[in-house]
This record gives sequence, structure tokens and C-alpha cells, in this order.
Amino acid sequence: MENRFVEFEQILKKSNLEISDQLVEMFEKYADLLIEWNKKMNLTAITEPREIAVKHFLDSLLTLDVFEIPHGAAVIDVGTGAGFPGVPIKIVRPDVDLTLLDSLNKRIKFLEALKDDLKFYVNLVHSRAEEAAQKENLRECFDVAVSRAVAPLNVLLEYCMPFVKVGGVFVALKGKNARYELDLAQNAIKVLNAKIFTQKSFNLVTENDRNIIVFKKIAKNSEIYPRNSAKIKKKPL
Repeated sequence: MENRFVEFEQILKKSNLEISDQLVEMFEKYADLLIEWNKKMNLTAITEPREIAVKHFLDSLLTLDVFEIPHGAAVIDVGTGAGFPGVPIKIVRPDVDLTLLDSLNKRIKFLEALKDDLKFYVNLVHSRAEEAAQKENLRECFDVAVSRAVAPLNVLLEYCMPFVKVGGVFVALKGKNARYELDLAQNAIKVLNAKIFTQKSFNLVTENDRNIIVFKKIAKNSEIYPRNSAKIKKKPL
């Protein structure tokens, strides 16, 4: 355990954040619970502790190297899965008001257990993104939306931008095909009243395999967005 603690600390500090022993312990608890629950339900294909530290925890924390989330900001993680990138951000930035959104109830149950284990408060929403974004208490209510979902960027923008306040941002964590996806997303960026605020590439495991793109919202979204998932899949923006 001691060796793993040191290794986790070394990995997490690659994010340029100040990581205390207490925070490393929280990440260790997170990894242990993820491995335990993954034995009974499919939460992640990544189950080796060092890979969890790199490909889940460090990957999520790199978000904060690209964009400094304002103190006390309302943040929503869309399609959070097992809590990435939202929960690692919450661990190092307990001031953020975090909402975790996922469409699968089994993941919400895991996140409830995680919340209890780590002893912090997050708001959990069990819903499809396109349905949640039409609700008055969620639509255009967040300073920051984040997502590490596997959907193409033009699709992800339609799911996520309607959650963001005008003047707020959407932070997309993408893989090595980000530039190609960004080229295909130009119409979605225009239609959804967004503009690129900043972007950065990282070498997480291989060269430039992680790209983080931050979009700023410059005007309210039309009420027709997001469309239902069938329409989004059939005719993406």
C-alpha cells in the first residue's frame, strides 16, 4: 500500500496541482472502490491501480491545467460514467458545486457509494443528457460543463452546451483525433453559439493522445437543442 501511495502521489503531481497526502488517500479510496465494484458491474476496462491513476485520475486533473474553474462554480459532468472527470476535480477543488449526470442507474448507485465513502456532497442526476438539458433547474444553469464521453465532438457539443450559462464554458476531453473532430464540429460550434476559448494537447501515455478543448458560450441556445438522440444520431450538426 505504501509503495502504491508514493506512486499515486508521483503520478497525480504531474498535473502541476498541489496534491497533499490527504488527497492521495482519497484517490486511493476511489481506486479501491472502483476496482471492488467493477467485479460485479462493468464500470471501466481499466482496473490496474497505476493505469487508473494515469488514465482516469491524472487525465481528469489535466482539465485544471487548461482552464481555471472559478471558485464556487457550478459544474456539471455530462455522461460521467464512474465519475470522470468530475470526481477527481471535486477532490482537489472541494469548493465547486458538482453535478454528475449519467443515464445508467448502476453507475449512479456506484457514485452514491463513492460519495458516502469519500464523505463529500455532489448532486447525482439519473437521466439522458438530452432530456436533462430541457429541465428548468438544469438548463443554462452551469458555469462549467465537462465531459469525457466518447461521442464525436459535434454530438457532444449539442448534448453539453445547453447546460451552460451564457459566458460559461464547456470543457471537452478528447483523444488523439481531436483535430479531425474539431474540423467536423464547425457547424455545431456556430449553431450552438460557442467559440473556442482555448485548447491544449498532452502526452498522457503516447504522444498527443489527450486533447482538451474549451468552448465559451456567447449566446443562449435555441430551445430545439438538444434534439432527441435519434435525430442527433441521424443528422448530427
